[in-house]
Amino acid sequence: MDERIVRINTAAQFISSKIEGKKPLVGIVLGSGLGKLADKIQNPTVIPYSEIPGFPVSTAVGHKGNFICGELGGKTVVAMQGRFHYYEGYPMELVTLPIRVMKVLGISYLFVSNAAGGVNYDFKVGDLMIIRDHINLLPNPLIGKNLDEFGPRFPDMTRPYDLELIKKAEYIAAELNIPLHKGVYIAGTGPSYETPSEYKYFRLAGGDAVGMSTIPEVIVARHSSIPVFGMSVITNEAHDDYSEDYVNDGDDVVRAADAAADRMSLLFEKLIASL
Repeated sequence: MDERIVRINTAAQFISSKIEGKKPLVGIVLGSGLGKLADKIQNPTVIPYSEIPGFPVSTAVGHKGNFICGELGGKTVVAMQGRFHYYEGYPMELVTLPIRVMKVLGISYLFVSNAAGGVNYDFKVGDLMIIRDHINLLPNPLIGKNLDEFGPRFPDMTRPYDLELIKKAEYIAAELNIPLHKGVYIAGTGPSYETPSEYKYFRLAGGDAVGMSTIPEVIVARHSSIPVFGMSVITNEAHDDYSEDYVNDGDDVVRAADAAADRMSLLFEKLIASL
């Protein structure tokens, strides 16, 4: 058997034993500083990544490194309190391993979140952006021998983010008076922040926000035909006209994400409740 399948199934079996065989409806990936949503999960079973066979360990700032199963919005969910990044030195197989593990556990939807720089001049720190499409500048996680058990060799990516989930989120946000943007997310390798000229390039290419994650997870989810909803929290203004003394700072990004996390958490909770 393919060693990747063995790794996926071994991790899934371990987690299933800890959550007593519960089948989650929704998988959630929480990005930098956005782990607050995990605190809303009721009757949680918390499993540190370090205990899960074959799992990497989060090293990024603002990522706690726990796999959590419980109830949110009246539905059973599994949540990653912190993700894995290519810039941490992990291969794409491990960056996206949790998504395939969630698939084996039985999820029907994937919700992803991230902290991102606002390339669009209309975006301000603390704004929320629904991801309607993306531009991938990371290695594609499907490179290599296809896992036929999960999906086709050439999966369609015409609509990577589910249109019905986007419509529902916009309706719920309007009901809750939560302002939203909708835009295109660009992911690069990191860990260095982008240069002003790169920000200008991304804007000209059609990008609205830029980060260092998310898209590999989305590609793997869509490979398995899992509907995806994605949201970025704008944590810095990624412009090309900075003052001479401006710097991008990782701690500032985490603080900005934390300040916006309550609104994102409420929206996620209500959207999950509607499923």
